[in-house]
Amino acid sequence: MIVQAGTEGRNDPVIAVRGLVTGFGTKIIHDHIDLDVRRGEVLGIVGGSGSGKSLLLRAIIGLVQPRAGSIRVFGEETGEAGNPDMRALQMRWGVLFQAGALFSSQTIAENIQVPLREYTTIGTGLMTEITAMKLAMVGLPADTAWKYPSELSGGMIKRAALARALSLDPELLFLDEPTAGLDPISASNFDILVRDLQQSLGLTVFMVTHDLDTLYATTDRIAVLVDKKIKIGTIDEIRRDPNPWIQEYFGGARGRASLAS
Repeated sequence: MIVQAGTEGRNDPVIAVRGLVTGFGTKIIHDHIDLDVRRGEVLGIVGGSGSGKSLLLRAIIGLVQPRAGSIRVFGEETGEAGNPDMRALQMRWGVLFQAGALFSSQTIAENIQVPLREYTTIGTGLMTEITAMKLAMVGLPADTAWKYPSELSGGMIKRAALARALSLDPELLFLDEPTAGLDPISASNFDILVRDLQQSLGLTVFMVTHDLDTLYATTDRIAVLVDKKIKIGTIDEIRRDPNPWIQEYFGGARGRASLAS
């Protein structure tokens, strides 16, 4: 049975992954990894190309079927949930996919309203009000609602996609490379927006990123996917790990620059 919103223990992890195995063909990507995401934290997921950062996100939200292990979100075993239970879970999280994934044939308002039409029966008037509120929340002008994705800059597309992810007032927010493709100023502003929203709305944030500046600006802890395993801790704790990839990632020129800024 699905756990109703607000009934699970406040100290229970929002996401609990145990013994997760994923892969493609004969290639194993995640080899029996464990991960807890604490309520109210921003957890950054990092790793080299092919380490399975986005794959882990997709497994958690049910878009990829793991080979072994369990995934619990809000106390519910997602691998065993039937369609009604998964729909109930999906109403409690929002997802910003890489590159925004907006529907090009729909206006921004229509994009933001997709989850509202899918999961609720509210009327057009209330949808319009919610759309205006979400646009303001992410710092976009009201007239953005009637534009199409092709008319927006990369930074505006990310903000519009974030507005859609927030349309159902989720408790949990998944971000897949939220600052990828943005110039440094736009990326920095987006980092500030994410942190402000997380704090004001009490969100738990699961964020896949390769951006060191974003890690330092927004995260409480990070999880590093390396050698098919996972290492979890604060940035300071992870930086002390002797793994060669971790040392290169945080100790290279970009890592030193992010630490100094």
